[in-house]
Amino acid sequence: MASRSSGVAALERVEAILANRGIYELAELIPPADLTRGGRRRHYPEFMWLVFEALLSVYGSARRVEAELSYPLVWELLRRSVRQRFRSDRSKWLPDAPMRRHHYMYARNRYLTDPAVFAELAGTHREIAARQARELGLLDPDGLGSWTHPDLSRMLHADGKVITPLYTAKPGETRLNPTTGELRSLRHEPDAGLHVEGDGETAWGVKFVLVAARSTDVHGRIILDIDWVPRPGGEAHTAIGCFTRLAPLVPGAQGVIYDTALRGVHHQTLLRDLGLIPVNRISAARADDNRPRRGAGRRVPKSAHLEDKTITIGGHKETVALYARDGAVGIGQLTETGELNFEELPRVRTHRNPDKNGKYRWYNDYRLPDSLGGQTMTVRLHGTDADRARRLNRPENVRPIPPTDPDFARLYPRRNDAESINRNLVDTLWLGRAHSRGHNRQHLNLLGYALMVNGLALHRHRRRHPDQIAA
Repeated sequence: MASRSSGVAALERVEAILANRGIYELAELIPPADLTRGGRRRHYPEFMWLVFEALLSVYGSARRVEAELSYPLVWELLRRSVRQRFRSDRSKWLPDAPMRRHHYMYARNRYLTDPAVFAELAGTHREIAARQARELGLLDPDGLGSWTHPDLSRMLHADGKVITPLYTAKPGETRLNPTTGELRSLRHEPDAGLHVEGDGETAWGVKFVLVAARSTDVHGRIILDIDWVPRPGGEAHTAIGCFTRLAPLVPGAQGVIYDTALRGVHHQTLLRDLGLIPVNRISAARADDNRPRRGAGRRVPKSAHLEDKTITIGGHKETVALYARDGAVGIGQLTETGELNFEELPRVRTHRNPDKNGKYRWYNDYRLPDSLGGQTMTVRLHGTDADRARRLNRPENVRPIPPTDPDFARLYPRRNDAESINRNLVDTLWLGRAHSRGHNRQHLNLLGYALMVNGLALHRHRRRHPDQIAA
């Protein structure tokens, strides 16, 4: 039986990192040393650069990693693990002297953050992570769930995270040296910006989007993709880019769980282009926007007239006005005062139909009340040119699974795991600040964090299921 404890020993994380096959696959993408041009042989095999990178998320900083590796017990653990993995390839074995910080710094600056090399590393990591998720039973095309009732094991969840910069100074800040009178510019994070987080608070730093899937097991989380948000307000665009890259790699995915950063245009892309169900709440206005505290005041649900449907009851035709309110579809009637009398219709079925252009058409079936014959009515979920002509943003107003649906209560709490990832990431940073300066180096640090997290999930899964052969 799996332990319910969430604590993990540092040495277990080290073992998990060394057992992660993805590290050795990624190392094959690093350009070899060019000895023909006078270069020296490398002191350590290339996979140790990635191991060192992943160990930053275990020990908190490169200096701490160097200190831990210098302890004979830890370094011998690494050497023994590598010898067992490469029994017949002595060129991969580690030397007696432990790896130092300057070895990692040279590899990071010279190779790992090279745009071409890192692009290959990030792309291959997505493929490896998708394969590892399948090993854990996640995102299985033949798995549980349906479009009407998606299964949590086949859902992607993601969120944006602002990394606090290594330096506290902002761009342009200076300091006067009282001795020399010299006015010096302070070191700062050049890629930082003022971002708005999900709770409405602002945060200064470098923002990234992390996409993951997880099982019900403790530490059963696989980070599938990471990308940098280049400007404030661009989180949703970056997230859609992640989902677009991942969709061909995870054909078993059924949907995406996200916060209200995703709006109608993003839902349209998820539905029509990627064939995924977006699960999130409706962003609504407040009755009193003059309150000093953000989010104060009475919440005003967003409503919109969708269309009029003609139904036949007892041989007579009747027109039914359909409205959307807070993402749900129902029958609406405006009163003399302009208020909307809304009766929500229960969702019966969600279905997806591919079209000739390689896109997807989405529909929900709803049950009408007994007063209207109790029959089933089909409503389109994706937007069309006709909707745009009448200025109706259908994906913004209609949710395939609205917040009032029983399946929403089962699926949406998985968003808490995205917050858990953010919290765990902060815990791996020394004093809660970034390991390095610049978005490209921080992106590499997050790739190392993903290698550690995914390695731990696989390590514990294989220990619980030793009879299963890894894919």
